[in-house]
Amino acid sequence: MTDTHRLARRRELGGFLRAHRERLGPGDVGLPATGRRRTPGLRREEVAALSGVGLAWYTWLEQGRVGTSREVLEAVGRTLRLDPDARAHVLRLAGYAEPEPEPEPEPEHEPESGPGNGPESAGRRAGVARLLESWPDSPAVLLDGALAMTAWNDAYRRTFPDPARLPAARRNLLLQLVADPAHQRILPDWQPLAIDLYRHVRTRADARPDDPRLRALTALLAADRPDLADWWACRSVGAFTSRTVEAHPGAEGARTYRVTILHTPDAPGAAILLWV
Repeated sequence: MTDTHRLARRRELGGFLRAHRERLGPGDVGLPATGRRRTPGLRREEVAALSGVGLAWYTWLEQGRVGTSREVLEAVGRTLRLDPDARAHVLRLAGYAEPEPEPEPEPEHEPESGPGNGPESAGRRAGVARLLESWPDSPAVLLDGALAMTAWNDAYRRTFPDPARLPAARRNLLLQLVADPAHQRILPDWQPLAIDLYRHVRTRADARPDDPRLRALTALLAADRPDLADWWACRSVGAFTSRTVEAHPGAEGARTYRVTILHTPDAPGAAILLWV
């Protein structure tokens, strides 16, 4: 990891801690109310005292100016009432956990040779395609770390708008859920699914602040749905968990699906969203 990347992750860590501090009030951590406050949430000195660290050190931590020990981060996490996903995210940003594997970029055309484009890489892509088509009645789509749709099966095309008809820059599941009326007609209760997917992608965005795909997605979300600015400003993170949704793909009426994320070694850093 380069020094530039390390500093960027420290800034993301500081912003993440600050956002969670501002979501808590004195009563949430057992402190007495002290009347109206000029700024939202707990004060830095309160978090520092409850975590057993100095105020200056905690201030520098939020400002992204220092690294710190795992023990300090765990103490701060307990003070901020972070859930397990958020605590794991904090440790990952600070370098105490292995980062997510980098996805293999999809070629724009069939390459002749080169690193990542030889027979082994082509074999992995073919393996993913066969895996997706092994579910003939269950929609399945391969998502990269920024939720771009990079492969899908026939069942997905029969159920949802065909991703191949979208411009490449908009071929993103989260973007389609929040901004495309056709997707929202098929999934009337789209918001809980979209929120879960956004928390999932935020986990990766903080760990890779310079990833151009994530930056592009953030810009498109803000431009397409400025009314959801509270969503895009939220620093909540979490792994996607299976959920039940109701879809209305056509004249045959509603269908109930269990939506699950699966990982495959044939697509490092990516995941399959499967609708069963």
